Amino acid sequence: MRHATLRQLKVFEAIGRLRSVTRAAGELHLTQPTVSIQLKQLSDIVGLPLLEQIGKKLYLTQAGQELLNTCGVIFEQLARFEMLVSDLKGTKAGRLRLSVVTTAQYFIPRLLGRFFERYPGIEVALEVTNRGKVLQRLADNADDLYVLGQPPEHMNVQAESFLDNPLVVVAPHDHPLAGQRQIALPRLAEEYFLTREPGSGTRLAAENHFKDMGIDLKVRMELGSNEAIKLAVAGGLGLAVLSAHTLALEKNSDEITVLDVQGFPIRRQWYVLRPADKQLSIVAQTFLDFLRTESQAMARSYLPQIPAFMPADDVPDANERAMP
Repeated sequence: MRHATLRQLKVFEAIGRLRSVTRAAGELHLTQPTVSIQLKQLSDIVGLPLLEQIGKKLYLTQAGQELLNTCGVIFEQLARFEMLVSDLKGTKAGRLRLSVVTTAQYFIPRLLGRFFERYPGIEVALEVTNRGKVLQRLADNADDLYVLGQPPEHMNVQAESFLDNPLVVVAPHDHPLAGQRQIALPRLAEEYFLTREPGSGTRLAAENHFKDMGIDLKVRMELGSNEAIKLAVAGGLGLAVLSAHTLALEKNSDEITVLDVQGFPIRRQWYVLRPADKQLSIVAQTFLDFLRTESQAMARSYLPQIPAFMPADDVPDANERAMP
């Protein structure tokens, strides 16, 4: 193993993590033949096969699994050393890997913009995907930090709330309920609803909220994105429960309105997660500290109309709202 190069180890780590030569080549911006050659050279150095193919799937051999574990330790220590050197020089530099659910795309870029202004030497790799894939990346320890609206119950993680995530009921602007005050929840049972796909954190929270009130929603359609849901609401296909953050850049304000419903907004939180035993890099810790100090003020700058972001004295009927 003394002759193995860092490049060979990086190639193998990508293949072992992704279980695909093609995907590893794409991630590393190398050709597939180049990746295959590097893998073969490393296998020759080790003297044992590192991968085996069964059908169309790649599997790690025992030697391959041990080497993959070793690569993780090596690359993490190298990254920490690079960041430590930057810190000793009085600068913050390095690479931050973030994985966030799709709804977080409405505020994470805003936060990253401010973060880059303060720490221009830090690079960020941002993965935006659905909840299931974020949880898979968390299980694989593929990133430094993960942003979710609801921490998983079955995984050993550290979860810290950092930002309010109010859920509101939206309707077409000309809907009969628009403009009414303190709409009773049973009234909503008469309406059709549009929801995200099963497993969505927003959908889970909304379903649990209505279930606790003894109300079954009439779901007309499942859609794969918040943008599709907003367009469908504007088109009169039904109501929806969405994170208030998804309305921050809404250009169709004359087509969609937030209803004043008893028990809403549902007060939820955004969480930043990491494996329980994970030691954060200097860059990851810097971003975590930034989330703690900057996220709430940032959200107030573009969500002043949402009760969860308003001073308590300014919230209409604050004491009369039935909050979960």
